[in-house]
Amino acid sequence: MNIWFCRRPRRYVELKRKISIYVVLLVVICFSMLYRLDAYIMKPGSAYDVSKFVTVDSKGADSVGSLSLMTVAMQQATPFTYAWAKLQKYQKLMDIEQVRNPLEDDEEYNIRQLKLMSDSQFNAKYVAFQRAGLETKIQFNGVFILNVLDGGASDGILKAGDEIIEVDGQEITSQQMLVDLLTPKQLGDQVTIQFIRNEEQQQVTITLKEIPNTNEHRAGLGISYTESKSIQTNPKVTMKTEDIGGPSAGLMFTLEILDQLLDEDLTRGYAIAGTGEMLVDGSVGRIGGIDYKVIAADRDGMEIFFAPNDEISEDIKAKHPELESNYATAVKTAKEIGTKMTIVPVKTVDDAIDYLRQLQPE
Repeated sequence: MNIWFCRRPRRYVELKRKISIYVVLLVVICFSMLYRLDAYIMKPGSAYDVSKFVTVDSKGADSVGSLSLMTVAMQQATPFTYAWAKLQKYQKLMDIEQVRNPLEDDEEYNIRQLKLMSDSQFNAKYVAFQRAGLETKIQFNGVFILNVLDGGASDGILKAGDEIIEVDGQEITSQQMLVDLLTPKQLGDQVTIQFIRNEEQQQVTITLKEIPNTNEHRAGLGISYTESKSIQTNPKVTMKTEDIGGPSAGLMFTLEILDQLLDEDLTRGYAIAGTGEMLVDGSVGRIGGIDYKVIAADRDGMEIFFAPNDEISEDIKAKHPELESNYATAVKTAKEIGTKMTIVPVKTVDDAIDYLRQLQPE
């Protein structure tokens, strides 16, 4: 019996080899473009006219100029974007610990950012109405859970975003009251928690455990939390900021609300941007990424930029000698990019208001 052997043509072998190479390249490209690293990239965002987010009933925005909040763009790095960011002057690589609390997951991080925005809106309304000489009514809603510690008493029971309103039948009227009610408790004690989740009231019984990641060996719920408050105003202020997180828009929210409340054009016809956390006493707090916000403001045609003129204590300077105020960083960045935009230092909202009122209308 004759057996015939047939060799595959060289062209077929070459084609198979090329296909293998293409497949490998495709896998490498997909990996470099899609695989998420434990790092984030910060870069300039955009300017957003605050009047598009804020409406004061019966008033509305009628200014000739504009007041804009500034954002930075944050994205989780892939191998490709990580390498690309290394080559860019105005893109900053950040470890995940620099962005997110090590004890919180992605959902808890997002909830914390939205809570910071909510608090920013509260303070903006309060300060603006105070400066306009109008009264407000403040209501305590409960204790807002920021994150639940792994292995703690509330793990798998409570969630970030829940609001505790009662403990053992007692209505919670302040954050300190929750602390006072839990302090005498012992390990193994049970507490009944009334809370609100997704606008629905629920009740659970939790057995207290030792709080994880501490050396205090005391009983607790194993949560981190803050106060939840709301503010009633007349006229009513509506704010739509579902896609924006963090506290840095507080100053510009305050100025926009005040601009709509008052019978004057605070903008004087200028394109005005700014950043800074609005604190309840009217002071402007330090924020992150101000250099990227200056770049974005210049790119988007802003003429005036308000920057927090925060003071850095001697203790912090000793630990971080390279640290400088937001205003100093903003001035340095403005000089680097050669902008004609005016950088204005503000310690309080009154500094911003006084500056605007002395401007000649454009």
